[in-house]
Amino acid sequence: MVQTVKSETILAGFKKIIFEKPLVLHRIFFSINVLAPLDTWFESRVSFDDPMFLSYYTLTGYTKYFEAKGEGISQGDVWLFNTSSGDVLYTFVEILV
Repeated sequence: MVQTVKSETILAGFKKIIFEKPLVLHRIFFSINVLAPLDTWFESRVSFDDPMFLSYYTLTGYTKYFEAKGEGISQGDVWLFNTSSGDVLYTFVEILV
């Protein structure tokens, strides 16, 4: 089992792969947490193996946490796009078995 924990600031208008597709192990859990005061407005998009963000999950306003676990979660690249007007600090956790 491997656990990855990292923190990163993503600049406004930028997108990046936050979890790469596991090649040998199998992803069973990941979470994304926004580190911002409760009254801070932001918008971020999470996309699963889709760098064009044609289909995505949105984190906005007071929703500062996303979690996926179990056998049915995405095994591809997980992308994050900071669509807000300011830089946002995130923490990421992934567990592979």
